[in-house]
Amino acid sequence: MNPSTPAPTAEPGHWDQRYRQGTDGWELGRPAPPLERFLRTHPLAPQPPGQVLVPGCGRGHEAALLEELGFAAIGLDFSGEALAEARARHGHDRDRLRWLQADLFDQQALEAAGLAAGSLTGIVEHTCFCAIDPEQRDAYLATVRRLLAPGGWLLGLFWCHRRLGGPPWGSDPQAVEVQLGRAGLVAELWEPASGSVDQRQDEWLGLWRLRPAQP
Repeated sequence: MNPSTPAPTAEPGHWDQRYRQGTDGWELGRPAPPLERFLRTHPLAPQPPGQVLVPGCGRGHEAALLEELGFAAIGLDFSGEALAEARARHGHDRDRLRWLQADLFDQQALEAAGLAAGSLTGIVEHTCFCAIDPEQRDAYLATVRRLLAPGGWLLGLFWCHRRLGGPPWGSDPQAVEVQLGRAGLVAELWEPASGSVDQRQDEWLGLWRLRPAQP
């Protein structure tokens, strides 16, 4: 996509078309290697059980990984085409894996689906933060804060490239750290990712905990 031409990224139809045409360059055909390695082997990795959301889950590889590891995973996307492919690859709803078509910023729709304030143990971020307009990032983090239970965690793989335009929109590692801190999230880990695929050598991996509300 020409970065100088803004795409209607707030519309599900835009993403439906990209999935149908196979122009979803973020697709790896598997969970992102830095995330999978961290969840399987790192001493700081969150442990099941717990209900974990993957916003902008696409074809659902991270959600399926979380189910395998023992979490109750919810793959959320507002693209019906993405979720149809997720179901085809990983199966339909079951005890510890379900798919939800909704807009992450639609609080009413999330609550109707059981995602009320404090309902999540964790959130796994991969390619959602870079897909939304940067002006929506504070709203994204406000949603994260609302959905996480006290002490809940956000595990994220952030693509901190410096190219102009998007999506995928780039990030500055220091700015991301400050932004998440302002949202009440305390970093347990924030470092350059290891094991990224060749085309994503600017990824950063982070684990944050939601700071308990002050009395």
